Amino acid sequence: MANQEKDKKLLSVVVPVFNEKEVLDAFYKRIKNVGESLNSMNFEVLFVDDGSKDGSYQKLMDYAVSDENVKVIKFSRNFGHQVAITAGIDNAKGDAVVVIDADLQDPPEVITEFIEKWKEGYDVVYGVRERREGEGRLKLFTASLFYRVLKKLTHVEIPVDVGDFRLMSKQSVKVFKELREKDRFVRGLVSWLGFKQTGVYYHRDKRYAGETKYPLRKMIRFAIDGITSFSGFPLKLATWFGAITTIFAFAFMIIVITGKFMGYTIQGWASVMLSVLFLGGVQLICLGIVGEYIARIFEQIKQRPLYIIEEIIEEIKMGKNS
Repeated sequence: MANQEKDKKLLSVVVPVFNEKEVLDAFYKRIKNVGESLNSMNFEVLFVDDGSKDGSYQKLMDYAVSDENVKVIKFSRNFGHQVAITAGIDNAKGDAVVVIDADLQDPPEVITEFIEKWKEGYDVVYGVRERREGEGRLKLFTASLFYRVLKKLTHVEIPVDVGDFRLMSKQSVKVFKELREKDRFVRGLVSWLGFKQTGVYYHRDKRYAGETKYPLRKMIRFAIDGITSFSGFPLKLATWFGAITTIFAFAFMIIVITGKFMGYTIQGWASVMLSVLFLGGVQLICLGIVGEYIARIFEQIKQRPLYIIEEIIEEIKMGKNS
C-alpha cells in the first residue's frame, strides 16, 4: 500500500493569498475535498501569503500544522498577485501544478476536469469564463475589451476570457521557471510557452466574501503590464502620432505662408494656442509611452529577486531552519 501511494502522481495547488481571512476556511474545506477525491493522485496545497495584514497568515499556519498536505510560503512584504503565483510555481513539486485564487470565484471542483484534459496529453489546461456572476457591467465590459484588444496587439495567442486559473504540466512549469521578468503577466507568459494547450469552460461565481484585490487603479496597471510585456504596438503608436502631427503641422505651415504672400494673415490667439496645446499633448503622450518601456528596462537591469521569502511553514514542521 505504501509503495502504491509513492507511485502516484503528485498534484500541486498554488494559492496566492492577500487579506483573505474571511474566505479561507470555506476555500480550504473545498480544496481539501477536491484533493481527497483524487484517488489516483497525491496532492499538496501551497498557500503563498503575499504580505497579508488581516490575520490570514495565522489561519494558514493552523492549516499547515494540522495538515501534512499544506505548505505555506510567507513573503517579507507584499510583492503582488502575479509574483505570488510565480513563487508558488517555483516551489511546487507536483507532476502537474494548478493555480487558483482563494476567493472561490473559480470553483475548485473544476480542477478534476483540468486533470482529465492533462491525462489526455495537454500541457496547459486553462479555465475559460463562460459566465461571470457578481460583477458589474463596467467590469465585464472593460475585461472583455481588454482581452480582445490584447489579442489584436500581440503576436502571442493569448486566449480571451481566461484568467490565471489553470493547470500546467511538469514540462511547462520547468520552462516557466526560466522566465524571470519583473513586470509579470502570468497568463501571457504561459501562452507564450507554447506546448499543447486547451480550455475548459466554467461558470465563474461571485466572490465568496471580502473585497476585490483588483480595484480600477490596479486593473489599469495590470492591463498596461499585459500590453507592454507582449506588444511593441504602443511604441509604434507614438511614431504614428508623430507622423500625423507632422503632416498637420506641414499643412498648416503652407496655409500660413500662402496667406502671407496673398496679403492676409490668419488672425486669432485661439488657433495658436490650440496648435501649441495639441502638439504639446502629443509629445507628452509619446514621452509617457516611451517612459513606460524605459521603466521596465530600468527595473529589469537591477536584477533584484522577484520576491523575498520570510519563512516556509513546511520547513518549520519538519524541524528545519527556515
